[in-house]
Amino acid sequence: MILLQPIVHNTIWGGPKIGRLTGVAGDRIGHLYSLYCRAGVSNTILNGSHRGHTLNEVFPLLKDRYGMASCEFFPLTLALTEAHENLSIQVHPDDRAANAIEHLSRGKRESWYFIDAPASGTIINGCTCRDAEELARMVAAGAFMAMADSLAVRAGDYVFVEPGTLHAITAGSLVFEIEEGADFTYRFYDYDRTDDHGNKRELHLDKALSVLDINLKSTARPMGHNEISEKTYTTRMITDIETYTNGSDTIECFTLVKGVMECDGMSVAQGSTILLEPREVLQTALVKLGFVTKFKEL
Repeated sequence: MILLQPIVHNTIWGGPKIGRLTGVAGDRIGHLYSLYCRAGVSNTILNGSHRGHTLNEVFPLLKDRYGMASCEFFPLTLALTEAHENLSIQVHPDDRAANAIEHLSRGKRESWYFIDAPASGTIINGCTCRDAEELARMVAAGAFMAMADSLAVRAGDYVFVEPGTLHAITAGSLVFEIEEGADFTYRFYDYDRTDDHGNKRELHLDKALSVLDINLKSTARPMGHNEISEKTYTTRMITDIETYTNGSDTIECFTLVKGVMECDGMSVAQGSTILLEPREVLQTALVKLGFVTKFKEL
């Protein structure tokens, strides 16, 4: 098993909830990445023979065993995400668009489990435009809020976002986020916010328009304890357990959100992910809330 050190990502829209939940210092944390694997940024391994190395450094040695031989990077990203303010209105490319625009094989699918619901009771999801002509008129007029539809969500809900769907989580939301490890976010609108230096964040209208599907909308449903399967990953919620065994034939990502856990005799911080080989057993004092995520090789 491999215990990963979470990575703090402060953002313009982040807040204090993640720090209060996990004990990590910071009042503008947007993401606490429990699993992130890129050349420039990657989790440090805290135990075992690879201790002190990053997951990105070690992944090439392990990916055949993990059933991820075709993947350049570990193909999933896991995080706690807080929207203290609304996130930008955005869209992600599908596999075909990611290949055409970014010259990479996979786009970005993502899912959210809502630990805290948004203050408004809704997130941005889907497009109100009836056709391409109406979309063009709204974009030309800068009417991005008018073109954004909404979806009601509650604490405990699960939402999957298909690539091409207009979306954004909104203020008050705290979510456990599962993503394909693809860093493509095309922003339509960012509320004209500026950073500490007075600069607005970049928008990507041409790319966003090229991948937006105005007919796509997500649904929200209670998460429950059954495994939920998407095209490239599966997720299962775990509550109130004292031990956990990976009974599958592939690697599992076990993320502790609330509770107490040990890994190789080390205390596991809330907001951390452990990579579990098949048949490996985790000893826990009590997991109040956790998630098991697996990649599905296509």
